Amino acid sequence: MEIIVHAIRLHPGTDPAEFEAWVREADYATCPELPSVLAFDVVRAPGGDGPARYFEVIRVTGAREFEADTRTPAFHGLVAAFSAMAAVTEETAGTRLDPGYVKLES
Repeated sequence: MEIIVHAIRLHPGTDPAEFEAWVREADYATCPELPSVLAFDVVRAPGGDGPARYFEVIRVTGAREFEADTRTPAFHGLVAAFSAMAAVTEETAGTRLDPGYVKLES
């Protein structure tokens, strides 16, 4: 599994509530159309005295498979909407040290 982390900055004038609604209603909803995507989260981080910062964590089956997904109409639609509101300012990618840990709720 490949994990991609993007730091995101909203464009000046972008309403954070509008961006967050788009993430919930469109970004998350499109994930099932991208076969390589195993999990996807957007995280709001406090910005101190400035605006909130965002990070997205994308877990994919592999870099090649995700690259293929980036050429689909579904992905292009996400990029168009995202680019109007925000920009990726940094990307980090790597592989998880297995097995990892997940606490299962009882």
